[in-house]
This record gives sequence, structure tokens and C-alpha cells, in this order.
Amino acid sequence: MNPSRKSLFQSIKERDPAAKSNLQIILFYPGVHAVFWYRIAHFFYKIKLKFIAYFIMYWVRSILNIEIHPAAKIGKRLFIDHGTGVVIGETAEIGDDVLIYHGVTLGGTGKHQGKRHPTVKDNVVIGAGAKVLGPITIGENSKIGANAVVLTDVPPNSTAVGVPAVIKENGKPVSK
Repeated sequence: MNPSRKSLFQSIKERDPAAKSNLQIILFYPGVHAVFWYRIAHFFYKIKLKFIAYFIMYWVRSILNIEIHPAAKIGKRLFIDHGTGVVIGETAEIGDDVLIYHGVTLGGTGKHQGKRHPTVKDNVVIGAGAKVLGPITIGENSKIGANAVVLTDVPPNSTAVGVPAVIKENGKPVSK
């Protein structure tokens, strides 16, 4: 099936073996709830009703413990699995078909002005507890290991693991 025609539910069922039905996903997946409310808040943010946008996302953070800034840019079929402790910063950009596990931070370092948060390209998987920090880019089809701390760009089709992250492309370390 053409990935652009895939539904959110099909996408989640492909990536989560515990997902049995659309109703289960709608009722019991907090990451789906957070992204749903983010999309509403983002609409209000874009039309300059920022107080409403912030209020919606404050409520989401209070109830679901998932923090998404309403100015972040998020593509299609983002799946936040489990969700608790996820933080997505104001200038973060997330492509299509990204999978984020619990405890992930797409944050800033405090050293930058303007674009301060990561850009995550399409088809990226970010493992539980990973910290992706600063105005860096995570290339298409890459994987970030659980608890990795990523402070530099990750090329497409690569894996980043460790603290600080060691980046491997096709199984070989990438030299910087």
C-alpha cells in the first residue's frame, strides 16, 4: 500500500503488535489522544489564538503526561507508543510515520536562538528515554536507541546508540 494513503490505525497496527482494534487504539492509546489534541491546538496557534492553544496543551500535559508545544510541526501518522514523559519542543519538526517511545525528549540545549529543537525526518524510530537535543537533523529511516543522547546530526538509514550517541551507518561507525 502507498504509505501516503495508509491510515493512522493501519500504521499503528503495523508498528504495535498489542494493537488489536481501532476502538482499542481510540480509547486506550494516550499518544493518539495527545497528537489529536495537539492538532487542534496547532490550528489555534497558527491563527494566533495562542492562549487557547497553550491551554489545550497544558490540559493534555496535566492529564496524559505528554508535552507537545503547539508550535511544533508534526507530519502524518506520528505514533507515540506508551507516551508518558514525552516532550516535543517548540521548534521541533517531525516527519511522517515516526515512532516515538515513552520518555523521549526532542529538546533544546539552551545554547541556541531561533531553531532550537531537532528535525526528525520520515520513518524514524526513537527508543524509550532517548534525548535528542539541539537544532540537529535525524535522517530518514534512522533509529535512535533507548536512552541515547543525540547531540549531532544522524545521517539517513543510520543508528545512534549510547551517551553521547555513537552513530553507525550500514553497521559502520560514522566519523565526524
